[in-house]
Amino acid sequence: MAFDPRQVAQRATRRALADTARTDRPSPAMGGVHVAIRGQAGLDARPEAPDSPPVDGPERQLITAEALLLVRDGTDFQLPPGALVTDLARDEAASRGIRLVRPAAAPVRTHASPLKVAVGSDHGGFPLKRELLDWVRALGHQPIDFGTTGTQAVDYPDFAAAVAEAVAAGTCDVGVCIDGAGIGSAMAANKVPGIRAANCWNIASASNAREHNYANVLCLGGPKLEAPLALEILQTFLGTPFGADRHGRRVDKITRIEERYARRTETRR
Repeated sequence: MAFDPRQVAQRATRRALADTARTDRPSPAMGGVHVAIRGQAGLDARPEAPDSPPVDGPERQLITAEALLLVRDGTDFQLPPGALVTDLARDEAASRGIRLVRPAAAPVRTHASPLKVAVGSDHGGFPLKRELLDWVRALGHQPIDFGTTGTQAVDYPDFAAAVAEAVAAGTCDVGVCIDGAGIGSAMAANKVPGIRAANCWNIASASNAREHNYANVLCLGGPKLEAPLALEILQTFLGTPFGADRHGRRVDKITRIEERYARRTETRR
C-alpha cells in the first residue's frame, strides 16, 4: 500500500480533535492550551473560531491545516489578503466542507494616464496570461501581447526577452512575464540593460519591488498562484509608484553595476 504522509497527518489531526472533544484533558498529541466547552445537555462542543484566523506570523501569511482546527465544518474561513494556503490546509478544508474565502481586492492607486503593458508567457504561464490580459484592460491600461498563444511547449527566455526589450526601448511602460515559477523569466529579462525584473509572489513583494527597487517588469509563476492573488499582485505592481529619493540612490547603484560590466564586454570586443 502506498504511503501518503499528508493523509496520515490529516487522520492524526482528526483523531486529536476527537480526543479533545471527548475529554476535558488535552490530548497528548496536541500542543498548547486546550479548552473543552460544555454545550446543551452537558455535551462537549467545539470552540468557536477565533475572530481573526491564526497565521504563521504577519509577514508569511501562511495558512496551515492547524489554522483550521477550531473552524466549524461547513463554514466560511476568511483568508487574510495575499495569504498563502498549504496543500494540507486545502485538503483539510475540502474534507470538512470549509470554504476558503479571499477578501475582495482593495482599491489600488492608479496612474494618471493608461500604461502600455507588455505581457508574455511560456506554455506554463499561458492560462494565467489569458486572464491577465483582461485584468490589465479592466484596470484601464493597454496590454500588448507578446505570446505565447497556447499550451504547446515553448522556451520562456524568448518571451521574457521580447517583453524586456519592449520596456527597455520605451515601446511599453512596464512588462509582465509569466512562466512556471517566475524565476527563469526574471533571470532572462534582467539580462536586458535597463530592466529591473522582480519575481513577486504576494502583495508585499510587489509593493516592495516597485517602491524600493523601481522594478519595471513583473514576473509571476502562473501555476503557483491562484487567480485572485495574481490579480492583487498585478494591481499592486501597476498601482505603486517609485519610492523616495533614498531608494532611487540605491537603484542608481544597480545601474552603475550594469554599466560597469557592459563597458567590460564592449572592451573585449
